[in-house]
Amino acid sequence: MTLPVRRSGGAPARRTHPWGIRDSFSEFETLWDEMGRLVERAAAPVGEHPWMPLAEEMETEDAYVVRAELPGVPSENVAVELEGNELCITGEITEEQQGKVLARRTGQFSYRSTLPGGIDSDNIEAELADGVLTVRVPKAEQARRRKIEIGRGRE
Repeated sequence: MTLPVRRSGGAPARRTHPWGIRDSFSEFETLWDEMGRLVERAAAPVGEHPWMPLAEEMETEDAYVVRAELPGVPSENVAVELEGNELCITGEITEEQQGKVLARRTGQFSYRSTLPGGIDSDNIEAELADGVLTVRVPKAEQARRRKIEIGRGRE
């Protein structure tokens, strides 16, 4: 079974502070999420969730975005759910085998991602177009970055 590969061409980008210091905690958090997915897949009974779609996660100014490759999967066969701060994308691809060997993946799939706190769960959007599922989870107003004006000190 092959493991998903990020489109960026390797390991996820490291987050750094403005001073050039690496954020080790976020690296550990990413590693923890990946190990959790690996253990979950290894512990699943055979045939229950045999594969995970290729997916990428990114953060914008006002939302968290998850894009998953689901070529040939109709939207009625995909379920997107949010439980607490865990986003879960599940579904199934069914295809009749026409030749001797079926090269495409079939069966059930599952992708899970733990989102940071401070999300607006009432305004989540999901769209499946051209074989790519895009889920946009807006950040709550208090979780968004904002510029703080610096006042002048006492004169």
